[in-house]
Amino acid sequence: MTSSDIRKKYIEFFKARGHREIASAPLIPENDPTTLFTSSGMQPLISYLLGGSHPLGKRLVDSQKCFRSQDIEEVGDSSHTTFFEMLGNWSLGDYFKKEQLPWIFEFFTKDLELDPKKLFVTVFEGNESVVKDEDSIGIWKELFNSVGIDATVADHALSADARIFTYNARKNWWSRSGEPEHMTSGEPGGPDSEIFYDFGQELHFHEHSQYKGNKCHPNCECGRFMEIGNNVFMQYQKQTEGSLKELPQKNVDFGGGLERLAAASKNNPDVFLIDSFDPIIQIIEKTSKKKYGETIENTKSMRIISDHMRGAVMMIADGVVPGNKAQGYFLRRLIRRSLLYSKQLGIWNKWDYFGELVAPIASHYTFVYPNVFQKQKEIQDIILDEAQRFGKTVDKGMKEFEKLDAVSGKDAFILYETYGFPWELTEELVVNKGQNVDRKEFEKEFLKHKELSRSASSGMFKGGLVDASVETTRLHTATHLLHQALRIVLGDHVSQKGSNITVERLRFDFSHPTKMTSEEIKKVEDIVNDQIQKNLEVTVEELDKNEALKSGALGFFIEKYGDRVKVYSMLNFSKEICGGPHVSFTGELGHFTIQKEESAASGVRRIYACLTVVKPV
Repeated sequence: MTSSDIRKKYIEFFKARGHREIASAPLIPENDPTTLFTSSGMQPLISYLLGGSHPLGKRLVDSQKCFRSQDIEEVGDSSHTTFFEMLGNWSLGDYFKKEQLPWIFEFFTKDLELDPKKLFVTVFEGNESVVKDEDSIGIWKELFNSVGIDATVADHALSADARIFTYNARKNWWSRSGEPEHMTSGEPGGPDSEIFYDFGQELHFHEHSQYKGNKCHPNCECGRFMEIGNNVFMQYQKQTEGSLKELPQKNVDFGGGLERLAAASKNNPDVFLIDSFDPIIQIIEKTSKKKYGETIENTKSMRIISDHMRGAVMMIADGVVPGNKAQGYFLRRLIRRSLLYSKQLGIWNKWDYFGELVAPIASHYTFVYPNVFQKQKEIQDIILDEAQRFGKTVDKGMKEFEKLDAVSGKDAFILYETYGFPWELTEELVVNKGQNVDRKEFEKEFLKHKELSRSASSGMFKGGLVDASVETTRLHTATHLLHQALRIVLGDHVSQKGSNITVERLRFDFSHPTKMTSEEIKKVEDIVNDQIQKNLEVTVEELDKNEALKSGALGFFIEKYGDRVKVYSMLNFSKEICGGPHVSFTGELGHFTIQKEESAASGVRRIYACLTVVKPV
């Protein structure tokens, strides 16, 4: 069964049960400074999970494209990817456990025809704040019994008839920040019930398994079990004083990794052997004249290249360009790591094959994410340009390497941090020199770096989900004024190519072939500030998508919206399709200043701007 088949079956299954399909949100969150990427299906729906009314109702379903930057170092094994699709269904205060668990069990065992004997589930064991999830345990027992399986409850160790396992909050509690104690004020979360697929005990007892001598269980991470679905019962919200309070509505948030479900449907634990990776790996094999699965090293390199290039293509399609900060930094890492692992395969000087990898990726997502296919040439140009730039950086790194008489662990880390050399490349170069390097000392430096990165990422959540809403709402509204002002000054060819908003500033990417002059920048600033001074009312109406476009509303990245859209207008100055939110009057924005204008990519310019609140005298 192909991944496209599974996606279609899933959407149709839940549509038949009263769910409305919603479009995938972009990989780059709009109006959300708390995170760099959309990393889960629930992320774009937070306001509705907290009680807001969704225009399509209380039952929703979709396939959300996601990127998890924290998994970048894990890619290379059989199950981790940075980019993936998350199948999701939601109940916004409608149904709960007794409907959700039977539905997902039916979908897995009947529609996907997964053998129920290979399914294992986990539930929350409870803590001092939230009781043990006895309701889910009872439902799972009935479901397994309905297919002739007498399921018993176990605690972290397999037994002959154990099917249901209880774990603490580290494993069976879901929020974007993790366990309850790590949740920020205002953030929703709740206990979950995960579903695992069993690929066979031989994976645990394999002679090379580091888990061979340990007791096996669904969360032991030996490779035998793969999580394929997570039912989150999102019913709590973290309070300012640290307690958990029940939300006004009990929500269901299901997430199932499409790639992992495709692997389970083939009864093969390697997600890189599914249809979405096949054509990519075939090109890598043809170029390198090496085979996937031939050696551990070759397999790892091909997994990293195919994953990273897929992630890079999807990221660029959503408006990201390589850079040294934020999303651009991770895009740059994906391309550069792909280039270095091409060297591992002996095709360092053939990196132009990266351009060939874009076509099968774009083709695979033609119908579900058409913007990828439409931007194919632009994506190829950006990737090849970055690869060429990095080739020069690696040449510099090689010169630095040649200066070293002996390579310490710290030297190896500097080569990684400054020039992008992975450990395997440095080790190969050192061995070729007839030397050894202390791997533990490199690992020590690497772990220090990893901890700093983790701390920086967790800092993204500082202040919670609500604290920054006023600032980001003002800046989000200002992007509409900026967009229209650019079209007035530069011409109607200007269209949005991407945006990013933090509490301090906005970043706006737009199509334009040349650098803006200082006079043009001043004109744009003056137009925006003039509209702010006029204190225009910001109104919103809900329309059918086609009706909205016919009315003259601008719409970019239109494929991310559903059939019904919100149109925000500022009198006759600006009219745009957008998810919101916005201020009520432009006079609330303050003074608008463009801080910087620069190139973002070929034919794309980038503006950084801020708002200064003007206090009354």
